[in-house]
Parts: sequence; structure tokens; C-alpha cells
Amino acid sequence: MGLPKNLTERQQKFAELLVYNEGRKSPSECAYEAGYKTRPRQAASELRNPKIAPLVVKYIGELRAEIQEKYGINFEKHISELAKLREDARAKGAWSAAINAEIARGKAGGLYVDQKLVLSGNLDNMSEKELESKMKQILDDHKTLINITPEEEIKESVIESNLDSDSIQK
Repeated sequence: MGLPKNLTERQQKFAELLVYNEGRKSPSECAYEAGYKTRPRQAASELRNPKIAPLVVKYIGELRAEIQEKYGINFEKHISELAKLREDARAKGAWSAAINAEIARGKAGGLYVDQKLVLSGNLDNMSEKELESKMKQILDDHKTLINITPEEEIKESVIESNLDSDSIQK
């Protein structure tokens, strides 16, 4: 018998209903609407099987690729759309919307980093020893960021180096 060279009207309608209603209608509902009234679930299954209906499967793939290209998101489209929204808002005098669109562009471009600091306690209520231990803890926790050596460590390292040099001379 062989494979048909063209899609039938029902096959084409099924493919379009399936792709354009993705997530809203089941494949069997699309088959029923396309005219497969007697056994829509079986028809939907067969129409999505590349061994049984390769032309339908190919058409479904083409439609999905077309939609992905049209509505898909990529960095360039996203940034340019935000810029367009910003300009539209600016033209209407909607400064808040324009600023928000520009901030969104900056975030998408990686210019902003969300950082949250949770502060607790009050320095005024701390004793001198508590303050010193807190500063030491901060320095220890952030050694890679803070390039400062506390005074005590400097004094200790100077004393140790003097002791080492004395032992070497003897």
C-alpha cells in the first residue's frame, strides 16, 4: 500500500491542535476535534508514532520548531525586549517601569548579585573582649576577602622570626 505523500486534512488539523494547545488539551481531545470520532485515543497514539505516521510526526516537529523559534527565549531576545519595554515606559513617562526594566536587563546580564546580610546583636552592648573575638571571627571567616593581618598575629610572627634567627645564629 505504501505511505501517503501528503498529509490529510484531519492529520494536519490534529498536528496543529496538538502543538498549539500543548498542555491545555490531551492528544485524544485533539484527535477527537480533528475528526477522529470513533477511537480518538488510539488515533492520537498512532498519529504520534513515527513508524505508523511519519509525515504527521515530521509535521508536528516542524510546528514545534517554528513555535520555539518564534516564542523561545534566548539572551539576546530577552535583553532587547527589556530594552524595548524600558524605552516604551520612558516615552510614556513611566519612570518606575523604565527603571525596573533596566534593572531587569542588568540582572539578566549578570551585573547585579543578590546579597542578603542578616545582622544580629548590637555593638554598643558588647564588651571589649566580645568585640575583639567577634572581629577575630570575622577575619577568620573572610580571610580570602579581607587581606588584613591582626596586630597580635603580626607581633607573634615577629617574635617567632626573632627566635628562629637567634637559634640559627647559635
